[in-house]
Amino acid sequence: VQLQASGGGLVQTGGSLRLSCAASGVNIRRYYIAWFRQAPGKEREFVAAIRWSSGYTYYADFAEGRFTIAKDIAKSTVYLQMSSLTPEDTAIYSCAGSSSLITSSIRDSRQYAYWGQGTLVTVSS
Repeated sequence: VQLQASGGGLVQTGGSLRLSCAASGVNIRRYYIAWFRQAPGKEREFVAAIRWSSGYTYYADFAEGRFTIAKDIAKSTVYLQMSSLTPEDTAIYSCAGSSSLITSSIRDSRQYAYWGQGTLVTVSS
């Protein structure tokens, strides 16, 4: 599967941004699609994930209530709608795909075999 991330940019504190992850190449229905992020000098961390077939969603604690992950079936695209952004959300956001993982490991980036390029999100204070 090929993943194409987009939508990053510069936003002020409190603002919103929507990231997109377009998938192609395979039948995405078997996949989990996730967003991870990596801030300068920090390790990559899980943000959110969606199981395409069921629509079940999973969130990191910091994302719960502020971020929403959703899918567009017609466009084979996963969106990450982010709101109430703070400078701590500044990072490179990447989408990833996995066709076989167990939900207990959904936050583990090593479980994802397919990665799109990152898109930079900068939140100014």
